[in-house]
Amino acid sequence: MKKALRWKILLTLAVMVVSIIVAWPIQKKIKLGLDLKGGVHLVMQIMTEDAVTMDTDQEILRLQDVFKKNNLAFTAMNREAPGKFTIQGLSPDEEGKVRDQLDQYLREWDYSFSGPLATVTMKASVMQLMKDQAVDQSVETIRNRIDQFGVAEPIIQRYGREQIIVELPGVDNPEHVQSIIKTAAILEWKLVKAGSAADEATLLKDFGGKVPEDMEIVRGDPKRGTEGFYLVSKVAAVTGKDLRLVRRSVDEWNQPAVAFQLKPDGARRFEQVTGENIGKPLAIILDKKVQSAPNINARISDSGIIQGHFTVEAADDLVLVLKSGSLPAGIKTLENRTIGPSLGADSIRAGFLSALVALVAIMAFMVFYYKISGINAIVVLVLNQIILFGSLAYFRGTLTLPGIAGIILGIGMAVDCNVLVFERIREEHNQGKTVLNSISLGFSRAFRTIFDSHMTTIISAVFLFQFGTGPIKGYAVTLIISLVANLFTAVFVSHLIFDLTHSSKTQKLSI
Repeated sequence: MKKALRWKILLTLAVMVVSIIVAWPIQKKIKLGLDLKGGVHLVMQIMTEDAVTMDTDQEILRLQDVFKKNNLAFTAMNREAPGKFTIQGLSPDEEGKVRDQLDQYLREWDYSFSGPLATVTMKASVMQLMKDQAVDQSVETIRNRIDQFGVAEPIIQRYGREQIIVELPGVDNPEHVQSIIKTAAILEWKLVKAGSAADEATLLKDFGGKVPEDMEIVRGDPKRGTEGFYLVSKVAAVTGKDLRLVRRSVDEWNQPAVAFQLKPDGARRFEQVTGENIGKPLAIILDKKVQSAPNINARISDSGIIQGHFTVEAADDLVLVLKSGSLPAGIKTLENRTIGPSLGADSIRAGFLSALVALVAIMAFMVFYYKISGINAIVVLVLNQIILFGSLAYFRGTLTLPGIAGIILGIGMAVDCNVLVFERIREEHNQGKTVLNSISLGFSRAFRTIFDSHMTTIISAVFLFQFGTGPIKGYAVTLIISLVANLFTAVFVSHLIFDLTHSSKTQKLSI
């Protein structure tokens, strides 16, 4: 046997053996997508203005500290809109000093003066960057939460400017997982000005029936024993961003609670706020709902406890979402689609049946039309599928229903390769060339066409993978692998089979 044929045989056998080993057992090695395994598909809208609002509140709180330390007069700092706040009661004689402080501490904000009033506005480019970061952070936060549940191959990715796609195959308790995902975990500590009251009118009776500019109304959470309405400071003393450590604990009545420790900067602000407001209630607010509103009995520095009639499971869930990080903004579900395992099993049967029928029909046609040489095409098709599933297992790809469509398309293109080569060989042989010469010329002259068609399709599939959602990615993955395998099997392996089955003494071709 020629050395050239020997190394080709060894390479082919090595590829086949490795593919089989990697893919076996196939039911354990090939991961199934949402549409085949069942699970949850969510499209979520990130309310990015919430992130801008929180940053605005933090800047107001920081600037208040700066003004007090530098003895700069002002009466109030109020948020007017996300990314915009006003400073009221400024002294005209101190405008220069105020400008110096704004230039130093608010470099990413624009400001203007109108007498004793200053309007501070976040720069448009900074606001857009903050919104983009809020979406990216939401993706990572949701991924961290999902990882706690051990969901196999979840798909969590950005979709458009402010939306996120979440796909969770094989989820056993979709309602629980969805509740964890959608919990924004925006944790805030705010001073209570009035509450609790059964309705807003009762709450505001001492304020002329109107909400003061530096305050806001939040609801209690009946599940946590905090019913009614509360009037609280608009600016939070500290937020979930200031958390350093959080864990499940128990309160003084031995009921489940959540203990926390703050980062140094948050601890400093918390100590100042609690020290100045001893005897006053401080609301612990999670996702715009009051969890508890205990009185401040002493100055608190860097640690505390969140109470709220928690069950052990509810306390663990709160710890989970706080540990994984609060979502930087609120979240709204735009689409919620649950696929049952039985529907996924039906999809698997239908998908593989269609692939099997296509494969058998193509094999029958190739044997009927090209006779013995058609067996060459059949062997190539089988090897192509072995490489495909071996590659899916190795790269941990996920098989989806559109992915099965990609497999069927790959089968069609593999046959197309064989047809191109076989017809070219027939054409060369009809011109009077020898069998071996016809085979060699047939493969070499068809290769350019095969390569060009495969590369253009692969490039298109790469773009589908880059910008598509889960099922589209599955289609792109199987199609790309099938096409790359085609270049190996339909050209290299098919040529090898012809070389092994034909010699210089062969006078006829079955094509």
